Amino acid sequence: MAHGQTSAAALTRLRDDEALFRETMRRFAETEVRPLVAAMDRQGEIPRALVDALFALGVMGIEIPTAHGGGGGSFFMAVLAIEELARVDPAVAVCADVQNALVNKAMLRWATPAQQAAHLRALATETVGAYALSEADSGSDAFAMATRARRDGDGYVLNGCKAWTTNGAEAGLYVVFANADPERRQRGITAFLVERGRAGVGVGPRTEKLGIRASSTCELVLDDVRMRRDEVLGREGAGYEIAIETLNTGRIGIGAQMVGLAQGALDAAVAYAQGRRQFGQPIVQFQGVHFPLAAMATEIEAARLLVYNAARLADAGASAIELLRPSAMAKYFASQVAERTASHALEVFGGSGFTTACLAEKFYRDAKIGSIYEGTSNMQLRTIASTLMKGLR
Repeated sequence: MAHGQTSAAALTRLRDDEALFRETMRRFAETEVRPLVAAMDRQGEIPRALVDALFALGVMGIEIPTAHGGGGGSFFMAVLAIEELARVDPAVAVCADVQNALVNKAMLRWATPAQQAAHLRALATETVGAYALSEADSGSDAFAMATRARRDGDGYVLNGCKAWTTNGAEAGLYVVFANADPERRQRGITAFLVERGRAGVGVGPRTEKLGIRASSTCELVLDDVRMRRDEVLGREGAGYEIAIETLNTGRIGIGAQMVGLAQGALDAAVAYAQGRRQFGQPIVQFQGVHFPLAAMATEIEAARLLVYNAARLADAGASAIELLRPSAMAKYFASQVAERTASHALEVFGGSGFTTACLAEKFYRDAKIGSIYEGTSNMQLRTIASTLMKGLR
């Protein structure tokens, strides 16, 4: 094997270009993000200058072709970016996650050449995207949505209210799901490309949250929003299929976010345990400290392998059905590991871990969302169980 090449079978051994990209992301997270973490958490927003820096580095358009101003990279590289950002701030990571794993994925797979020409360059260079699927009364049952797309001449009129829209405050383009034919139930769901500033589009205030506070979460209100037929993503009635496909990659992205969060919490705990002395020696020397650290490291590596495998499968062209179980397993397990790791890491810090001045406290708050958004842990278990019962692998 030539020098610098790695075995394709070793999931955590990166190609040279992937390793360089990861190091670039790590330096960016340490130098550009870390100094802002505490202030962003207090203020509940990501400064536009930092969002612009993400665009300048190419983080917001990793898979978008170079012809449209993107990086022309792989989904696996997007996963690496999300993981490295989350090691420092999961709130910033989820901004990049939604852009790459949901919005850009949907555009690359389903948008017409004209739609791609109209939007991809902006998504790669300046425009934040958001994914508006959930509603207040249709959480886990996302396809029981009340938002309607009424046919009107050659177009549609949208009415409804979307909840929990991540990136809602910053977004310039929303992928909005509405039912154009309620009698067909989920088969009537249709996706639309809705630009900010369109008449009738209202963005609600930021929702105050327990964790990932800097990541904006807003209601999106649609009041007689007129849409042209050429602003439908895919085709009428394809919204269900689009959502299923993109939520697969979205869940892999959340898995990467949770792996990064867990790694950041572990790194902080190890550094503290090496420097904190009690009874005449660093506390890391005590079995009651270093055994839990070892167990955390093992679980994080297992979660990383699940996430990396699912991302590699996505890049290899796995179908939505083929990705269903791997993506659900990656999100489920990584979110569980993140919660456990953040909790144990906080305990390593002792009393100081319970203060807002401590990194562990923020990781602890940020971890909880992993088992909730883009499908709760119970929904992931339900998906995994359904594939077992159907004999799918």
